[in-house]
Amino acid sequence: MNNDPFKGGRKLPLVEDFYTIQGEGFHTGKPAYFIRLGGCDVGCRWCDAKITWNPKAYPPTDVDRIVERACSFPAQAIVITGGEPSLYPLDYLTGALKERGLEIFLETSGAHPLSGRFDWICLSPKKQHPPREEILAQAGELKVIVETEDDFEWAERNAARTNGACRLYLQPEWSRFDSVIAPTVEYVKAHPKWNISIQTHKYMRIP
Repeated sequence: MNNDPFKGGRKLPLVEDFYTIQGEGFHTGKPAYFIRLGGCDVGCRWCDAKITWNPKAYPPTDVDRIVERACSFPAQAIVITGGEPSLYPLDYLTGALKERGLEIFLETSGAHPLSGRFDWICLSPKKQHPPREEILAQAGELKVIVETEDDFEWAERNAARTNGACRLYLQPEWSRFDSVIAPTVEYVKAHPKWNISIQTHKYMRIP
């Protein structure tokens, strides 16, 4: 008897899926279809998607239906996010999207092994559940959230373990923006390997 509720990745706990504009990091401004999965064991206190944390709130959804919806929009890019999407087998989802010729971007904390095929990995590491070495090596983009100036040291520790082509971003935490933007600007001016990522979707008032 198969007790796998996700049927080997043919079903996933979908929170929401929607067409929008990427608001953060390297791909800011790019039209993309977002697939947000439920479940996260990292638990950032400033998380703006806490509704995703409990996977039991989101019954497994048929992946073929998700793919059909994604392909009904003009977007050529898919963002798989959460929650923490690496908690689930993603080979079937990414394989089906690849068959349709779509680019696939992943947003992850890097805390768990990855499955699936991705064109771009955005790694946002968290102190309470540090990223795996192999994901640091694969990341196309390192995006570190800045809540206090102490986070600059955490950012450097992770940057030192990435591949040479990885793009480096410091992103002020939204609720602390006014207090951290000035020191972040000064830090990036003094350390120009870094860029600043702003959550532009919040200014545009889009999801």
